[in-house]
Amino acid sequence: MALLASLLAGLVFGLGLIVSGMANPAKVLGFLDVAGRWDPSLAFVMGGAIAVGLVAFAVAARRTVSLLGAPMRLPSARNIDRRLLGGSALFGMGWGVAGFCPGPALVSVGMGEAKALVFVAAMLAGMGMFELLERRRRMAT
Repeated sequence: MALLASLLAGLVFGLGLIVSGMANPAKVLGFLDVAGRWDPSLAFVMGGAIAVGLVAFAVAARRTVSLLGAPMRLPSARNIDRRLLGGSALFGMGWGVAGFCPGPALVSVGMGEAKALVFVAAMLAGMGMFELLERRRRMAT
């Protein structure tokens, strides 16, 4: 049941990314070009996503198990530190250069977009590098 729910959630999410234009790097870059020909339409998409997320997290915070019976594990960290700011800056730079973030990039790979394939390969390499550096950091402490 959990596998089916995951598949359906992923399909709905991917369809939402396609319909909203978030899987189109030209549209995303138009949204990020605030000093040029700015396209504010994705602000409504993000606003809607934030509203849904706020409600979902508020409901989830009151539960101990998910609707499918899995334990509810929400993030507990609340501090803003150098690592969070650095990661956010790297994410933003990658989004601004490529016009992709992870979810839309995976959807675009599924649609056969070559630029997305390069982005996903670089993203996976970055994730692997992070894991390697994180293991080394843990061993050193």
